Amino acid sequence: MIAITDYGVGNLFSIKSSLDVIGVESVVTSDENVLRTADKIILPGVGAFRDARRKLSESGLDKVIIEEAKKGKPILGICLGMQLLFDKSYEYGEYEGLGLIKGEIRPIADVIGEGLSIPHIGWNPLIFKRETPLFKYLNDGDCVYFVHSYYAANCTESVTATAEYGCELTASAEEGNVYGCQFHPEKSGKAGLSILKAFSEM
Repeated sequence: MIAITDYGVGNLFSIKSSLDVIGVESVVTSDENVLRTADKIILPGVGAFRDARRKLSESGLDKVIIEEAKKGKPILGICLGMQLLFDKSYEYGEYEGLGLIKGEIRPIADVIGEGLSIPHIGWNPLIFKRETPLFKYLNDGDCVYFVHSYYAANCTESVTATAEYGCELTASAEEGNVYGCQFHPEKSGKAGLSILKAFSEM
């Protein structure tokens, strides 16, 4: 069973609906005990890093996710949920993340050049950087759906795929049993469902 973490932000029910489509049991929960007994955890997120990090901390779910990750439980962060997995973010200030993946979150405006819209919204092909069980059903160049203004930087060793938007931006990263997708698998059609299927099989 996959626990989808409800801490007051995120695209919770779209993720659950996608898991339902592929026949994977899941629950949307803010219950620490459910997170601890689940086979896997998804950390969603939409909005500002500071607010999301504060809500995670106030709920105490940040400690649970860190503890379960250190026990070896598969964790998948999606969009802002992925960004929260990193050491820190520079979104309107400097804020500590969960520290489960080395690196930091920075504005795409600093690297994409002029003339491109922010946020980056749309479908982009994945450029694989190294093998990952998360993409075992994908082919190089499969497209996924992005909506973001910030990206994971200084994390080369953890990057599993990038996407081109003025430059190559981190699309996915992993460290051990902790995985992150900057894009939205739940909005990425067949490719996204295959990623969720692969995660459910870990």
